[in-house]
Amino acid sequence: MIKENLDAVEKNIEAACNRAGRDRSEVTLIAVSKTKPIEDLMEAYNAGIRVFGENKVQELTYKIEHMPDDIHWHMIGHLQRNKVKYIVGKVDLIHSVDKIELAEEIDKRAKALGIVQDILIEVNIADEESKGGVAADKAKELYVNIQKLSYVNVRGVMCIAPNVDDPESNRQYFVKLRKILVDIMSIMLDNSRVDVMSMGMTGDYEVAIEEGSTMIRVGTGIFGARQYNSE
Repeated sequence: MIKENLDAVEKNIEAACNRAGRDRSEVTLIAVSKTKPIEDLMEAYNAGIRVFGENKVQELTYKIEHMPDDIHWHMIGHLQRNKVKYIVGKVDLIHSVDKIELAEEIDKRAKALGIVQDILIEVNIADEESKGGVAADKAKELYVNIQKLSYVNVRGVMCIAPNVDDPESNRQYFVKLRKILVDIMSIMLDNSRVDVMSMGMTGDYEVAIEEGSTMIRVGTGIFGARQYNSE
């Protein structure tokens, strides 16, 4: 079933890219595998998936140890400062940085390893109290402060749009995030590469692609409903 789901998602991605006049290569599909067993991840892996996203540090590190080495791992969930040390250097990208203090902790851990850790700034794009993320009007200021750090590199921005029945209603938020990215790009520091927009999930990724998303995070659309009781 996972292979069939992936085929359907891929067709949707290609269709959305065609509608937007974009090349399929501009969009990275992140398979969100939280709560799913290794067997399911391997089924996706064998179907060609090489980018996986996880929400919890403990689950992420376990799966890194038990999955092939050529996988690109992304930390997409809320990250506590005391858990940073477990994932810096092990993930390609941390999506959920919304405070300078968290960025400073990542910087400290990356310095100890002699690496530069790529991150995204998470924006609370719809100003929802239940979600993390920096306020939209503070995103550029946070970027400026983080880029003063030597071992953290801001690659772009991320948002979690509201959970809605009609994906079209989230288009306004994807447009808003794109404007924030453009605003940040206008003040990019020398040698910076800020070009990532991580936006769009199972229910609205086609609309997100139409509005310029470069990374979509699809879980239920690939693996089916989450199994929280399996943790």
